[in-house]
Amino acid sequence: MNRHYETVIVGAGSMGMAAGYFLAKSGKKPLVIDAYDPPHRFGSHHGDTRIIRHAYGEGRKYVPFALRAQELWSELEKESGRKLFSQTGVLCVGAPGSPFTEEVIESARQFNLSLEVLTSDEINERWPGLKLPEGFVGCLETDSGVLFSEECIRSYRQLGLDYGMNLLTNTPVQKIDMHSDGVTIHTSNESYQADSVIVSAGAWTGDLFKRTGIELPLQPIRKTVAWFECDEKLYDFNCFPAFTFHLGNEHYYGFPSFNGCGVKVGRHDGGQKVDPDHANREFGIYPEDEGDVRSFLERFLPNASGRLKQGKVCLYTLTPDEHFIIDRHPQYSHVIVASGFSGHGFKFSSAVGEALSEMITKGKAKHDLSMFSLTRSGHMQGGLSQYHL
Repeated sequence: MNRHYETVIVGAGSMGMAAGYFLAKSGKKPLVIDAYDPPHRFGSHHGDTRIIRHAYGEGRKYVPFALRAQELWSELEKESGRKLFSQTGVLCVGAPGSPFTEEVIESARQFNLSLEVLTSDEINERWPGLKLPEGFVGCLETDSGVLFSEECIRSYRQLGLDYGMNLLTNTPVQKIDMHSDGVTIHTSNESYQADSVIVSAGAWTGDLFKRTGIELPLQPIRKTVAWFECDEKLYDFNCFPAFTFHLGNEHYYGFPSFNGCGVKVGRHDGGQKVDPDHANREFGIYPEDEGDVRSFLERFLPNASGRLKQGKVCLYTLTPDEHFIIDRHPQYSHVIVASGFSGHGFKFSSAVGEALSEMITKGKAKHDLSMFSLTRSGHMQGGLSQYHL
């Protein structure tokens, strides 16, 4: 294997594998390095499925990026020949006065997206598997649905390799030395020189930068998802949508049953702060691993709260404002960071990969990434200068 590359990508999960594919497709030969063998269970992409939404409650500025991501997923599905997306629709449910639901409605209006606003009675009648209290509101987005996350990564991996991407698996990166004219990436076995580097190491990104004397505001969080036995007639993907519920201080999300797998549900808020190298990945060690989501199902999807079929542990990497970081290092422009996807990033990974590739090949992404700046103000508390960049 060569010891010098134009670009090295550290982390071959959702964003890194997509970036490797797009760079290779453009004619580059990047080296992509991962500590494991993706797709794997140690990052943020496993667990079979992810929701993709277009009308975006986290902020309408995300909408163009989400729409581009959907286009790219469709292109990848055709190119790979794999089933990557199921158009189940997504139902966003909000308690009375939910700001998230109101932002979904406003973003759909602003971007002329197809969105049906329903009362609790209308929802309960249309989907007998749901039981919503009076005053709840639901927004049904029929063009959205479910991505098969691990299949997406397999597709980018295989096609990237076909285009000439180099992939080094089961190889932890220990340190990145930043120079004025390039970088040196040290692994457990070898060192590699590169003109540029993309760091997309998920929950390990903060630790990698910390070893270079740079602190980023990234907090890994242990999260869980669980699958439950359900009434398949009510919750099969052919008749039931993916869903999100915003209940004031609680936020849940879930998926219909695919081929008898049961209803999958997770809690978006909460979780335990962890060191990713020492996170306990055994589902059920905390009562809330199953307890939170079962309580949710008993309240709102009572016919989906059957026997626990399986549970899995994954990681979020949170920023203070829960918006992403996609930016160049302010001192080393050939160092690009893509991290802090805060539990809602997978759906964008196709568009993020394209953007990262454009930052390398064209100097700038065609999409406006300013809201993901390292030095943004607002909820980042004046930008990241305080974090010793």
